[in-house]
Amino acid sequence: MRPVVREAYGPADLSGNPIFAGGFINFGYWRAVDLGRPLDEADRIRSQEDLYRHVLDAVGLPAGPKVLEVGCGLGMGCALALREYGHAAVTGMDIHPDQLRRARGRHAGLLREEPPRLRFVQGAAERMPSEGGEFDAVISVEAAQHFPDLDAFAAETSRVLRPGGRVAVASFFTVDDAPGRPEELAGLLDTFTTGLDIARPVTALTGAITAAGLTRVRVESIGPHVWPGWDRWLGRSWAPETWPRNFLRAYERGILDYYLVTAERPG
Repeated sequence: MRPVVREAYGPADLSGNPIFAGGFINFGYWRAVDLGRPLDEADRIRSQEDLYRHVLDAVGLPAGPKVLEVGCGLGMGCALALREYGHAAVTGMDIHPDQLRRARGRHAGLLREEPPRLRFVQGAAERMPSEGGEFDAVISVEAAQHFPDLDAFAAETSRVLRPGGRVAVASFFTVDDAPGRPEELAGLLDTFTTGLDIARPVTALTGAITAAGLTRVRVESIGPHVWPGWDRWLGRSWAPETWPRNFLRAYERGILDYYLVTAERPG
């Protein structure tokens, strides 16, 4: 685990920051939220839940599948999948033991169910502790910007998916591989300066997925439903010109965008 990730999700505990409400740690999908009025915590939680709903809808599997979430954090998305999508079993995987400890505490009731539908395991995106063909779907929500090796992540995703299984990844990437993009982002955003977030083009992910043998690769820009709402929410705590507000600026400058990438393992 990279030291900056260990700190952010361990002692620093991003999930405890008020800008991440309800135990989720994502920027949110704000399409259903009225941005023309003052935002409250219920709006924030709705945006984060809706990002998961958008990802789970994109997977498009029938009821009853087995799902793996890579980078599950506190497991709030896992619980939502069980509650709203009728999944037979969900495995939440995270590299950070502190996140898994918090997740197990948060979802102690679900973990006691018989037969078990939820479990949490420690593992890296590049080395998943799962059997080949174990899952009908793999999802990852706002974690891929931390993965040091997208090729290994894609290969492992292909391995653990059953034939006909699908993957959906939501995260932020540079819009292209133009020279200087990492430096531009490091100049705007502290998380890229520290290395918590890694600046790569979305084609780095789609290329890795294709090389891993997955097909029907589709890329959807969802930035218009992420960045404006995220910036409005940040405006409650951060003044204009402070670094978190530069996410919207990077998007408006055509440097950074938020994407949903889906693909399928041939059956």
